[in-house]
Amino acid sequence: MTRVLRRWLPSAGQRVVVALALFGLGGCARLDRRASVVVVTRPASPPVAPAETPRERSLTAIVNNELQLGHYVEGERALRHYVKQHPGDRAAQAILRQLTADPRQMLGDRWRPHVVQSGDSYSTLAARYLGDPNLFLVLARYNGSTNPSMLRAGETLHIPMSAKDASPAPETPTPVAGVDDRDTTAGTAAAATQIGTAPADESPAAKARRLQNDSAALLDQGRKDQALARLGEALAINPRLKPTDARTTALRTQLLGSYHERAIVLYRDQQLEQAIALWNRVLAIDPGYEPAIVYRARARELQHRLKQY
Repeated sequence: MTRVLRRWLPSAGQRVVVALALFGLGGCARLDRRASVVVVTRPASPPVAPAETPRERSLTAIVNNELQLGHYVEGERALRHYVKQHPGDRAAQAILRQLTADPRQMLGDRWRPHVVQSGDSYSTLAARYLGDPNLFLVLARYNGSTNPSMLRAGETLHIPMSAKDASPAPETPTPVAGVDDRDTTAGTAAAATQIGTAPADESPAAKARRLQNDSAALLDQGRKDQALARLGEALAINPRLKPTDARTTALRTQLLGSYHERAIVLYRDQQLEQAIALWNRVLAIDPGYEPAIVYRARARELQHRLKQY
């Protein structure tokens, strides 16, 4: 009997091994149960995007890229934002009034016809008949134009009989550089502040030099847009006028750059005639201006292809 029991009962060493095995299995089971627990965490809240603020744009860019192309809604929005940021800018206020006021109330109901000639623009016509090229916008709206940069020879416009009450603001507005740059005199009105006094018998060459000097003086006053406008007027009179110093040289570079950018916008809108005219203006000032040479050639080629269809 004792032998039989010894056969079925494990030895002490075997009992230790069995105990350790059972302990190990129990430990594994506990680890398995512990590993099967799913930890649920609350997802992080998505970051809150900062409020978008309107991109600051210069008055010249708003006029050239929005209002001049007839994008009145976008232009008014950008212009109102600009006026809010620059409440003392009388030029911006004047343009905003041109954009929002009734053109008939500003210019009157009586008008006379004008047949558009080659080289005419709303800016040059506003300068000729209203005494201020910066009134191009209200004159365009007076004629129901949805795109002031588009003016075709042979078209008949309504020109107010009198310039009385034509000014968009009680004070004389400061001109904007690059406005309505379709022809050689567009967008280059003299600044409101008189820097130099023009003699009664001033020659065109002398006037061009005086205006260039005025542009440098305006730049010294921190009035960059007005300085560009004054230099633009000088170069409209004499495109080959030489810079007098580093200030007028830098201004000329910026002015040519603004004309080229304006022409690019016209080119992309397939307003090829106006774009080519503006590049012609650039090259009249600087015959070696390579971007104007390249893009003018492209515009002429595209114009030729379109005429073949």
